[in-house]
Amino acid sequence: MARLRDYYFEKVVPQLKSDLKLSNDFEVPRLEKVVLNMGVGEGTSDGKYTKQAVEELTMISGQKAVLTVARKSVATFKLRQGQKIGAMVTIRRDKMYEFLDRLINIALPRVRDFRGLSKKSFDGNGNYSFGVKEQIIFPEVAVSNVENIHGLDVVVVTSTRNDAHAAALLKAFNFPFVS
Repeated sequence: MARLRDYYFEKVVPQLKSDLKLSNDFEVPRLEKVVLNMGVGEGTSDGKYTKQAVEELTMISGQKAVLTVARKSVATFKLRQGQKIGAMVTIRRDKMYEFLDRLINIALPRVRDFRGLSKKSFDGNGNYSFGVKEQIIFPEVAVSNVENIHGLDVVVVTSTRNDAHAAALLKAFNFPFVS
């Protein structure tokens, strides 16, 4: 099992059960999935950018990423319906815990001038989203092979509908929130 998953069952569940005054272990919020999304603006003109985005997300997540296509045509962006514009991957179970472990302990500390994640990025339904400006903070991505630097969106989906409970869960996982 993943190290972070063991930590959740051994430390986080009892701590949150007492802190949130919950009567049952099944009421304790848990992580459902992590969604990674990489939008590639240059992909509309050249397909190699979207192919590179899929390869990089596959390396970062440890799971095959899929291409995303435009749903609508937007003339101002020179975008047509069905055009390849990015890549995404949804991670669940052990791979999710392994990814979050690498994100919290290895990748985020490598960000230049990192002051922490904002507590304002909860969506009102217990999910947390944030962006990373460079995909090269992950050790799986070789900097020498990267042609273009792209941003990356990370969405952490929890089982709770309450933002305060979700924040307590992520804080228990040592997410580096701004004080």
